[in-house]
Amino acid sequence: MSDKEKSWDELLQIKTIGRDDLNADRYRYPYEPTPYSVLERLADSGLIREGDMVLDYGCGKGRASFFLSHQTKAAATGIEYDEHIYRDALENRENAVLTAKAEFVLTRAEEYELPSGINRCYFFNPFSVEILRRVMARIIDSYYENPREMLLFFYYPSDEYIAYLMTVDELNFYDEIDCRDLFEGNDRRERILIFSLDRYEAEDEIIP
Repeated sequence: MSDKEKSWDELLQIKTIGRDDLNADRYRYPYEPTPYSVLERLADSGLIREGDMVLDYGCGKGRASFFLSHQTKAAATGIEYDEHIYRDALENRENAVLTAKAEFVLTRAEEYELPSGINRCYFFNPFSVEILRRVMARIIDSYYENPREMLLFFYYPSDEYIAYLMTVDELNFYDEIDCRDLFEGNDRRERILIFSLDRYEAEDEIIP
């Protein structure tokens, strides 16, 4: 465990360290929080700002939601299907510093209807591509019901995720945030892929 992991948890007054696979299966993957160094890079990108509304899919104990709210002043909502992990997120909400505000909803991602104000979505491989397809249908429906600029962030994406996302007509590949230098091994999956709907235009072709 790095000092950064401990120090950010202590600063935010939350407990998010560790892995939990008690209720994981082939469709819903184990809880493992996004490293704080990656979240720092995302917050520093300027793509999430005050006034934005972030939806954290498979939020676990709420780390990304609390951190992004604290650092960017955006509103954050996390959704989680695992009830015992959801209870940990609620406990963290009771203890978190006032500048780290987040709401949490106990629900299956594919059943969640997006509030009309959501314009940023964050994923850290929370579930299978089968579920992602149904989630994307919800996101696209929400966009058509209330057209707005939307950015979708995918950290550590699998080849299966990328292959699917590139087939979604409504999505444009916008950019990526390279995170390989933050870890040993030069893992090409250490990046955040960003896709857009509406006002953001696609930039370069994606390199799998």
